[in-house]
Amino acid sequence: MDLPDTQSTLPEVRINLTRVGVKNVKKLIEVARPGKRPVIFISNFDVFVDLPSSLKGANMSRNFEVIDEVLQKAVEGEVKGIEDVCNSVARKLLDHHEYADRTEVLMTSTFMVRRETPVSKTECDEVVKVVASAVAKRNNGKPIIRKSIGAEVTGITACPCAQNIMKEIAQNKLAELGIEQEKIVEFLDAVPMATHNQRGQGFLSIEIDDDQWVDLEKIISVLKNSMSAKIYELLKRGDESHVVFSAHKNARFVEDCVREMAKSVLTEFDFLPGDSLITIRQTNEESIHQHDAYAERKATIAELRAEINESF
Repeated sequence: MDLPDTQSTLPEVRINLTRVGVKNVKKLIEVARPGKRPVIFISNFDVFVDLPSSLKGANMSRNFEVIDEVLQKAVEGEVKGIEDVCNSVARKLLDHHEYADRTEVLMTSTFMVRRETPVSKTECDEVVKVVASAVAKRNNGKPIIRKSIGAEVTGITACPCAQNIMKEIAQNKLAELGIEQEKIVEFLDAVPMATHNQRGQGFLSIEIDDDQWVDLEKIISVLKNSMSAKIYELLKRGDESHVVFSAHKNARFVEDCVREMAKSVLTEFDFLPGDSLITIRQTNEESIHQHDAYAERKATIAELRAEINESF
């Protein structure tokens, strides 16, 4: 007995819908790596297609079938990275939803990074948030696909403004104690002054064509190095002093972090074409205020190159 296909009937209100699909589909992704252990991502998917006015509904079950098919290929080593998981899902959704002209896949994931502390070399885990997406559009049998890959990383920042105030106070106090000016300068150059700190969340994503590829670990590295210092889940006393000293020796505003990210993107991803879209943002949770500090930049690689070249 043939069951009725209600989705294919005409809707009462005939308008096109921009996005129809499923959200919060939870999946475990295992991406194979040559010569290394697979990378495991705990992921949430949002999957959408556009829907013409002639159809009452989309066939939602096809979305789940496509995701499972692509994830199986990832396990078998046929998918290079998680952004290519989104890429493959978006492409296959066009095959399974013949009425759709556009498909979109959004994914957020968490995975564990194993790290060593800077002094004691103690091993500890770090949770990193990863985001990926892909949009596919029909184009005479050869879909046009744009994909993105990004990450959010937590670090520490130290405020330069308060530090300069404390430096002036220290300089005056040392002078009152009769310390020679040469010795004062030498001491202040060697030992950074106190300031207030923030826990910072740095975010970087790169949107590229489907035939391009960027290294997720490089994205994470750019984010970590953009802040005053890296942080660790487990710290021995030597590690703790190293982190605090490093952060205060490298005081940065929230704006500095975003600009450092932009500069590093041009160095680490200099092979990318000029239309690659870069999204950078930094949020600092202030310790002496009730608000957060925020900075953001969205630009193509070409735009960033032009601006930075003009500044030198």
